[in-house]
Amino acid sequence: MDARRDELMTVPQILAELGGISRRTFYRWRELGEGPVAFKLPNGELRVWRSDFRAWLRELEGAAA
Repeated sequence: MDARRDELMTVPQILAELGGISRRTFYRWRELGEGPVAFKLPNGELRVWRSDFRAWLRELEGAAA
């Protein structure tokens, strides 16, 4: 993906795209090292690049096959 067209996703956006999983589930996945690559902003909020989110989903698809 062109880096100029990539976007940062918030946790609520990620939860919605995953069909409404709970915030707790998302953070549990992070604790277990199973969530998408994320980083913290200085205010403590997490962000995920959409390209990293898509790559993570593709990994999950491959593991399910």
